[in-house]
Amino acid sequence: MNFFIFTPGFIFVNLYTADLHLDMLKIVLFCVIFMIISDLMARIIARIRKYDMGLTNAFKNSIMFNNSGNIGLSLITLVFGSAPFVIDGKTPYLSEAIAAQIVVLVFMNLTTNTIGFYNAGRATMNFKESVKQIFGLPTLYAIPLALFFRYMQLDITSTPIWPALEYVKNGLVPISLITLGAQLSKTEFNFRDANVHIAAFARLILGPIIAFAMIKLMGLSGIVAQTLLIAYSVPPAVNTALIAVECNNYKSFAAQTVMVATIFSAVTLTAAVFAARMLFPV
Repeated sequence: MNFFIFTPGFIFVNLYTADLHLDMLKIVLFCVIFMIISDLMARIIARIRKYDMGLTNAFKNSIMFNNSGNIGLSLITLVFGSAPFVIDGKTPYLSEAIAAQIVVLVFMNLTTNTIGFYNAGRATMNFKESVKQIFGLPTLYAIPLALFFRYMQLDITSTPIWPALEYVKNGLVPISLITLGAQLSKTEFNFRDANVHIAAFARLILGPIIAFAMIKLMGLSGIVAQTLLIAYSVPPAVNTALIAVECNNYKSFAAQTVMVATIFSAVTLTAAVFAARMLFPV
């Protein structure tokens, strides 16, 4: 249900309704470059630690894909909908921040459910089987379909199917959390696992440092810069653990990394929000 209904529905609705303009292409470019750097960083750490292919790919997923949905989007809404971003009772920066976060969110959902599946599948499948698995996911087809409807200016919001699509979109986060909870209930936690802590450190500490450097190099500023720094400071995506279960690839490591990094993010995210405000004032 998560991978075949809720995720493609979420991506379709957000792409169809998002306020897309040319400035958003910079954010997409940022996301692509960040993912490439994260992949290279994960490969280097995995080689130093002498991980096998399965653990290497689970480690890559935990670093490359962040929880931009139920944590990232909620946090951006909270930050830019509160003081000091409230002026005369209004939130003038909120829409710009949410628009930037939506781009990150759609990118993360798309890549997590394609590249993430490929990474996890490579541990137990050959190249052809992994690619076949990706093309069997409806997420891949939700994007061109949404863009087609936008380009053709076809209004589907007044059709009977639209309320159902919105219910599906709103159901992604709770369904993901329920399925993650089911997996966590079966996971034996070992908080002394060095690999888990290395993954959490890379996602929560190295991730924001890389994001800051990229923001400076790309000349981004203001609300967009703040949003991107916060967005890339959140813990690993819930779906990385679910994908690990689906592909039977180091599922305990993946679940533990999500849990440990989420716990530590209570401190690191607070620091990231403060740093974003100080480094990129508006």
